[in-house]
Amino acid sequence: MEKLQRHIEHITPIDEIEFESIKTHFTPRRVRKGQYLVSEGDEAKHEYFVLSGIYKVFYVDEQGKEYILQFAQENWWMSDYPAFFKRKPATMYIECLVEGEVLCLTLDSREKLSADFHKMEHFFRVKLTNGYVALQLRIKLLLSGTPQQRYEEFARLYPNLMQQIPKKLIAEFLGVSRETLSRLYQ
Repeated sequence: MEKLQRHIEHITPIDEIEFESIKTHFTPRRVRKGQYLVSEGDEAKHEYFVLSGIYKVFYVDEQGKEYILQFAQENWWMSDYPAFFKRKPATMYIECLVEGEVLCLTLDSREKLSADFHKMEHFFRVKLTNGYVALQLRIKLLLSGTPQQRYEEFARLYPNLMQQIPKKLIAEFLGVSRETLSRLYQ
């Protein structure tokens, strides 16, 4: 829970008494490599704060083609957000690529934290805003960036993932072939 406390304090100061109450809303969960936290059709009950491990958030189209929306690692948040916030069945998957641990937060707990602690409402607003900005930048890069630009941005955002996940997944995330990635990676 110490990582969570430091993560929150990076945005807003909280004292020990506040954090004692805040942490009761989070449930720790160990995750094995290959395990799914969310699968298409599931109820997306949680938003996850990553303590350790590497995860991919993706969806699969009708033809079975996989599209990776996000890799999540330590101090990142992840969920199938449309399903989580709208309480609808999931349309995405979250798979653990490297064994780790997450903290699970329900929407009801998130709402209660925001109602009880203005600081947490501020924290979640800042995190959501930053996520929205990152999403728009990623879409812009996918639409108009060159493969080289997409690769450089990936290397900037995920410097330690280059050696930890298969190149095939990196190529999928960048929207390029494995061969193109090999040329960029040299």
